[in-house]
Amino acid sequence: MAKTSLSVGEKAPNLCLPDPEGNEVSLENLKGKWVALYFYPRDNTSGCSIEAMEFTKLKDDFEKENALVIGVSKDSQASHKKFIDKKELGITLLSDEDTEVQQSYDVWHLKKMAGREYMGTVRTTFLIDPEGNIAKVWDKVKAKGHAMEVFDELKMIKAE
Repeated sequence: MAKTSLSVGEKAPNLCLPDPEGNEVSLENLKGKWVALYFYPRDNTSGCSIEAMEFTKLKDDFEKENALVIGVSKDSQASHKKFIDKKELGITLLSDEDTEVQQSYDVWHLKKMAGREYMGTVRTTFLIDPEGNIAKVWDKVKAKGHAMEVFDELKMIKAE
């Protein structure tokens, strides 16, 4: 499975996507904050639920570090709303139904499962600094424990 072509130090591609209530969230408007931007395959699947719930548990800790957690998938706003309600999530989820943003972050790739090929999201996280530059990239993420890994890295980078 391919890795993203984006790397540390590069300007993060802008995004402007709707949250479940229809509010547009733009990276440009988040300047001055750290952003843990994670891309995941699908709402209400086991790995995606684990990842979202772990990020939710750490939401207050991220906020104390002037950081926001934002999840992006190709699911609809309605699907995100159901996912948030069902799993009691406290993080922002954005809909990228046309995969335009996923393509700009190079996380939309050909995948294989059970001998079948299809296009899908490679679970990837970007830590974006307050100036809008990529500070860290995690490719092909394993969901369990990932939120804490991102939080620990954020604290370490900020301490440098």
